[in-house]
Amino acid sequence: MIYKEFVVKTGRGMNFEDVVKHFSNTRDNTFPITLVALEYGECLGTVSIFENDLKIRDMYKPWLASLNTKPEFRSRGIGQELVAKTIDVVKELGFNELYLRTEDTSDYYRNRGWTYVETVSDDKYEKIDVFKMKCI
Repeated sequence: MIYKEFVVKTGRGMNFEDVVKHFSNTRDNTFPITLVALEYGECLGTVSIFENDLKIRDMYKPWLASLNTKPEFRSRGIGQELVAKTIDVVKELGFNELYLRTEDTSDYYRNRGWTYVETVSDDKYEKIDVFKMKCI
């Protein structure tokens, strides 16, 4: 699910095995951390917490990343629950803020209380919006 949504669609240079290896190394209390929404043993969606998800902005830590709900389960609040749990985890780890990057879903996050920080570009994307959420 993550490979199709965040690697294939974005053209990032990772192969499937790289993604599996990366997510096989997730932990409970050190980055990267991945949360999975399950219902009757079926994965409905995932979200990850990375120490950094934008190399040109390494001063911002940590980052919400790879939020995805399977299409057939969208509009049920699963993504919002994953984000809320992510904020709880980040707060438990001692952080006061959580960041995210988006190339095309700024309105989604803005409408859910995230604060716009800045728009940057890197060697791959001309427009990356950065948002933050207070973890209080």
